Amino acid sequence: MVEMELNKIVINEKRHEQLIVLKEKQGERLLPIIIGLAEASAIKMKLGGFNPPRPLTHDLLFSTIQILDANLEKIIIDKLENNTFFAKLVIKSASGETKIADARPSDSIALAVRAAVPIYVEEDVLKNAEAIK
Repeated sequence: MVEMELNKIVINEKRHEQLIVLKEKQGERLLPIIIGLAEASAIKMKLGGFNPPRPLTHDLLFSTIQILDANLEKIIIDKLENNTFFAKLVIKSASGETKIADARPSDSIALAVRAAVPIYVEEDVLKNAEAIK
């Protein structure tokens, strides 16, 4: 697995496209992922320091994980199939048990920025994404 970090968010309202770009933390490789407007906005708001008066969906999920005495440990983008990325949330329970939840990369990254946890991408995903370019 390769640790990545959020490099940039591009919102093109005219073309109705939103893109997040992950950058290899100890290297130069980039991974662009097209995401929905709601997820791009949620990520951008959190990074911009905006605190809504009521919790947004990702804030609610992060709060729920905490209330259950669990911790989001990391997220992993683990598969690229038919030009669609797949991700996993790695959650550790209060008892120390690790649980894995299937998730979209966009939602995973929105949670990762709230929890300040690492973002990992499987090496095969990076290689397969590079082959698509």
